Amino acid sequence: MKVIFLAVLASAAVGAAPDNAVVFRADFDAAARLQDWSGSGGELVEGYQATRSLVIEQAVGPEPGSVMRYHEVPVNEIAGRLITLEARVKAEGVGERPQSWNGIKVMLVLEFPDGKQHPQLPVEVGTFDWRHVSRSLRVPRGIVKATLAIGLERVAGRAWFDDIVIRIARPAWAGGRHRETMFKGHNLPRLRGAMHGPRFKEEDFRALALEWGANHMRWQLNWVPMKQAEEWAKDLDAYDRWLDGALEDCDRAVDLAEELGVLLLVDLHCPPGGRAEGGVCRLFGEKRYQDKLLEVWDRIARRYKGRKAVWAYDLLNEPVEGTVAQGLLNWRELATKAVETIRAVEPGKPVVLEPGPWGSPAGFDSFRPLDLDGVIYSCHMYQPHSFTHQGVRDSPVGLVYPGLIGGERWNKERLREALQPARDFQQAFNVAMYIGEFSAIRWAPENSAYRYLKDLVEIFEEYGWDWAYHAFREWDGWSVEHTTDPQNRQPSPTPTDRERLLRSWYAKNERP
Repeated sequence: MKVIFLAVLASAAVGAAPDNAVVFRADFDAAARLQDWSGSGGELVEGYQATRSLVIEQAVGPEPGSVMRYHEVPVNEIAGRLITLEARVKAEGVGERPQSWNGIKVMLVLEFPDGKQHPQLPVEVGTFDWRHVSRSLRVPRGIVKATLAIGLERVAGRAWFDDIVIRIARPAWAGGRHRETMFKGHNLPRLRGAMHGPRFKEEDFRALALEWGANHMRWQLNWVPMKQAEEWAKDLDAYDRWLDGALEDCDRAVDLAEELGVLLLVDLHCPPGGRAEGGVCRLFGEKRYQDKLLEVWDRIARRYKGRKAVWAYDLLNEPVEGTVAQGLLNWRELATKAVETIRAVEPGKPVVLEPGPWGSPAGFDSFRPLDLDGVIYSCHMYQPHSFTHQGVRDSPVGLVYPGLIGGERWNKERLREALQPARDFQQAFNVAMYIGEFSAIRWAPENSAYRYLKDLVEIFEEYGWDWAYHAFREWDGWSVEHTTDPQNRQPSPTPTDRERLLRSWYAKNERP
């Protein structure tokens, strides 16, 4: 058997490593033996830039297994830190993966007292030349062990690995401009409301504003059913026809918002071109869809110019970039163009901006603020997703909050930790933060959804964030007016704990 060597560098310092410190490196060139790695398989060959690289191969078979190598990572250096995991990868004939998480693996196994997490690099399958792949992630504080895993999982083919690095990261925004004054786009102590729409129902709108006491609504311009709409939206003529009808409903919402004294956030929920596999917005792959996005915002800005009830425009719901095609704009660049398009019509108009992917709090670690004033930043909170979405599309049920979820102990402090990237971003730049969506499925066991929502709202209020619950009188799975019984599709005859929770906070609202 051929002996394989590699270099592994671990920081010898005790305590936290400084920003950009490399805590692990494997470049397969220096004189450390592969026996330092557990697992089996692979050989050293001439690879990236004529240096040595590790190649792992798995033969075609009816049910390919896994060929993996593992190396421990110094946990004391990464616990509670933002890190970057990166590698160079090449592939030849790697077959389709049976599940999205299978395939070419460059993965961390993060172990906790009660379970594990498995964050990994987004590596494609098929055949491709050397690529640099990376991602940033926050490592929870409660970690007790970390292991790097590389190889092939349940796929046949060949994959080469080189220059695998784990480093302590600085957020992409580090060193940006701190605003002297926080811009919220309104003069109220707090906006507390709910997501509403896309179809206008006057009685529901009035109920949320007058009976419940919400002082704002996130009005979604959405094409339903959403799954089909992701394909329909590829046809821009059909997209225009849909938008015609959606804006007519939005007109009614704006008119009634002015009458009732509530603020409206107009949210473009369905992007031109729709979404491809993995939720990737097609507008990052075709210029005609980027051009359409700017055209849409010019159209909407002209339609609602001067309407005081329109608090702001949410540029795109839960953007997902994927790989940006050559010559196209990334999300930050495209968002800048969209803001400039809106403000050419109505100077100074507030806008709401969500980071990718999916508007998650963690997206702020890799997002820089726009070089524009008057921007409100936003994220959506559904973590842990396996809890908030249990029973949705056949996902497993039975998860209780607070409790052990996905191998981690989730409680109020763990929620706070998940929101920390947004909090750090807000404090670094003195910008307003808006929670555009948060929810938990109503049938979470033991009235868990109530406890989850209560903890989140208390954190939002502590941080001074405006927020909107998802959603009001849309699908009954998110409804606070329905009981915890999934079989009962009728509203509860008495207010649920979740309804009373929202109403108690709405009662504190002031009107514009």
